Amino acid sequence: MKNDYRAYVQRMLREGLLKSQKVEFDRISRFLGRAVKDLETAQANLTIDEEAAYTFAYLGMLRAGRAIVFLQGFRPVGKQQHKTVVDFSGLVLGEEFRKLTKRFDAVRRKRHEFTYEPVFPVTMREAKDALHTAGEFVEKVIGFVKEKNPQMDLL
Repeated sequence: MKNDYRAYVQRMLREGLLKSQKVEFDRISRFLGRAVKDLETAQANLTIDEEAAYTFAYLGMLRAGRAIVFLQGFRPVGKQQHKTVVDFSGLVLGEEFRKLTKRFDAVRRKRHEFTYEPVFPVTMREAKDALHTAGEFVEKVIGFVKEKNPQMDLL
């Protein structure tokens, strides 16, 4: 894992997809707080607009993923920021969370698809599944961040 992590980070820095930055726990906490609010917003919109619910579920995962990147002392930059966040989250969270990060990536791709090609609508089932995945992902990330810094006041 450590060698994979180092090689990945070096490659991403070289390719201009990551940039080093100081770890700011208040920023991480704000992102996680917003992720939780995104999930609440997704739930509230579920019966009104499946695509809005799906989008907010995705935003919750994205913000939680960004918190993981920030926790490691980096931020995504340039092209492919969303993909960088998904890939980096999967690497940091490890094998135990592989299925969850694969679902995060599937939600990312579907959200991209219906955003840029609206002929592919989101079904109620997809919206519910995205919300479930997002809830699980955000919860795991909050647990991971608390484990790394138990004094951190989250939510």
